[in-house]
Amino acid sequence: MTYIAKPQFHHPGLPKNALGYTRRDYEGAVSTLCAGCGHDSISAAIIQACFDLDIQPHRVAKLSGIGCSSKTPAYFLGNSHGFNTVHGRMPSVLTGANLANRELVYLGVSGDGDSASIGIGQFVHAIRRGVNMVYIVENNGVYGLTKGQFSATADKGSKSKKGASNADTPIDLVMLAMELGATYVARSFSGDKEQLVPLIKGAIAHRGAAFIDVVSPCVAFNNHPGSTKSYDYVRAHNEAVNSLDIISPREEITARYPAGTAAMVTLHDGSQMLLKKLAEDYEPRDKIAAMQFLMKHSAAGQVVTGLLYAEDDSDDLHEHIGTVLAPLNTLGDAELCPGSRALAGINAGLR
Repeated sequence: MTYIAKPQFHHPGLPKNALGYTRRDYEGAVSTLCAGCGHDSISAAIIQACFDLDIQPHRVAKLSGIGCSSKTPAYFLGNSHGFNTVHGRMPSVLTGANLANRELVYLGVSGDGDSASIGIGQFVHAIRRGVNMVYIVENNGVYGLTKGQFSATADKGSKSKKGASNADTPIDLVMLAMELGATYVARSFSGDKEQLVPLIKGAIAHRGAAFIDVVSPCVAFNNHPGSTKSYDYVRAHNEAVNSLDIISPREEITARYPAGTAAMVTLHDGSQMLLKKLAEDYEPRDKIAAMQFLMKHSAAGQVVTGLLYAEDDSDDLHEHIGTVLAPLNTLGDAELCPGSRALAGINAGLR
């Protein structure tokens, strides 16, 4: 994977936060994703949230799996800890890192393929264990790196780039996260920065498993079948001496609309998605009501966005298993090896 570094120089008059950092200090390498990709908008929202919260970049650990979404940690928080795991295994690596050092802010970035297919077992157990983390799924309903096959979150009846119709029932990761015990659950749209940034800030401040599903359109696989300007049509009617590909730059899709209202968003291929933003008086502390609300509006064809559910008195994995307050990676031999008497006491308690 090739990374393009950004110039270190920036204007001395840029605004600074309480730590003396500018927003540029929270950026990473230059993105190599398609121009207009919603994933870049999510990266920008993470950068803004960390800047606003005065977070020291070196106090953040960002982890990901495989996919377009999992490339994005290279594009934000360049001075943070990072780990790119194998496909679908990000949650277990994040869990282990969190147990070793509870003092870092953990950002798990994944995609709908990475979390809802090969990694769904890991997603399930990380959420149910209450790992203190911000788990962001950049959800576009396709496998972008392998030419746009349906992912497990693709809506039933949706059309692929080649015109095939999806016959499978989608996995709703938001509903699944609530059922598994996530204590902060939200959904947003990559083009709605005014909503997404506060949701990320709230997730970072939350203790426990915080999950955000972000609908993020894929610009590479929205060109519809039948177009004489589509990649498939040109290849079918061209005698090429080699195989090339190019992604035409697209404008970023954005959406601004008041709370409590719905807005129709037109995607690059001309298809439309109906977004429903929660009203200001929505009560996010009732899990059953939240799930009923989601099901009702999903049946009406609306994608509900906002903070869907949150617990005020949440806890995390460290409290569940009773770890010590000090990070485990700071403990010495005396604390880690208390001796035969302590071991005998533990064994006696298990008899």
